[in-house]
Amino acid sequence: MYGIPKFFSGLCTESLIFLLSVFVPLYPKFLDCNIMDCKEIRHQLHRMAEASNEEVKTSAYIRQRLEQFQPSKIFTFPKGNHLLAEFDFGGGGKTVLLRADMDAVRVNETLNLPYKSETEGVSHKCGHDGHSTIMLRVAEMLHEKPLPSGKVLLLFQGAEETGEGARQILDSGILQSYNIDCAYALHNIPAEPAGTIICKTGSFTCSVISCDIVLTGKTAHAAEPWNAVSPFPAAQRLTDFVLSLNQRDVQRDDFCVATLIEFRVGSQAYGVAAGDGVLRFTIRTREDAHLQQIISEIENKAKAEAASENLQCDIRWVEYFAASNNAENAVNAIKECADNLNLTYQEKPIPFFWGEDFGLFTQHYPGALFGLGSGTSQPPLHHPDFDFPDEIVETGAEMFYALLGK
Repeated sequence: MYGIPKFFSGLCTESLIFLLSVFVPLYPKFLDCNIMDCKEIRHQLHRMAEASNEEVKTSAYIRQRLEQFQPSKIFTFPKGNHLLAEFDFGGGGKTVLLRADMDAVRVNETLNLPYKSETEGVSHKCGHDGHSTIMLRVAEMLHEKPLPSGKVLLLFQGAEETGEGARQILDSGILQSYNIDCAYALHNIPAEPAGTIICKTGSFTCSVISCDIVLTGKTAHAAEPWNAVSPFPAAQRLTDFVLSLNQRDVQRDDFCVATLIEFRVGSQAYGVAAGDGVLRFTIRTREDAHLQQIISEIENKAKAEAASENLQCDIRWVEYFAASNNAENAVNAIKECADNLNLTYQEKPIPFFWGEDFGLFTQHYPGALFGLGSGTSQPPLHHPDFDFPDEIVETGAEMFYALLGK
């Protein structure tokens, strides 16, 4: 496609020398003219950072970029701002799903970047701007170098940070029209060398859930607190119980990190004895089964403590992240692709403690989530100084494209 045109062969020597003197200096630029500017795209996504379920501009921008790579179809979803691009190469073959998240976090941008977030209180401090750029680069690679057969589904997912996005997509039923053979996703990993591939079989990220427990009694005059029904004794015992579930040896099956997020009793009304309270916790375990067991234990304890103090008890479970359970065959494919690309592969001995809602997809399809090192000097995820490194975009895209051949 980029070779010297055939008509050059019919030219006289003088004409050929003249044309080559013009063409050769421009040849590198000609070669690059169809390669998208990944840095500019990532920076634009960074500027328009939008929180979970608010990714309207982000989705529209990604769709505009996607369309130039001529996917067979682009789907939107009845709930959420997700996009699904189908590349159908025909001839049977496998159907592979690749997922990138695109929402930002509610962290104020403090870095003085030329592409600083334009959304107050929201910025890409988890690197989803980079993940989406990687997937757009994969779309370009599929356009430039089509596969011999099969289907590739590129999923740009919103609301990952709240654990809602994967559920919205699965509940839509759109994926049920495909026989998905394998699903892959990546997440950048700070403090690891840039471009390192990190993975493990089994639980790669923890099961995580959060809860709000509202205890309601009765207020009284602050001069007569004995006439109130205070939630404090029950709240204190319940908090002690939840925190007693902590078992931080991740090698154990009963590994659990229970974190108190908020403990509030009463309000700033100095003439009123407290009559209500709110407790908030985040719970994380290695596997879903253990998490469900703990959920049951907390519910039973909360109801029992509330009953003992004549309190009403309302419990709400939110932001659920299923453990990302990596299939052995998918992990082997990731390792093989990393080796073929001369990338360092690192076996993760224990799961990451944070949640990733790609785990819901691995409950339905064999696949794997893998890590992509984003630099040893990179601040932690969700830190105000974090900024996704542009130099690993191509590495992530090459890994995804290589996995499509497995």
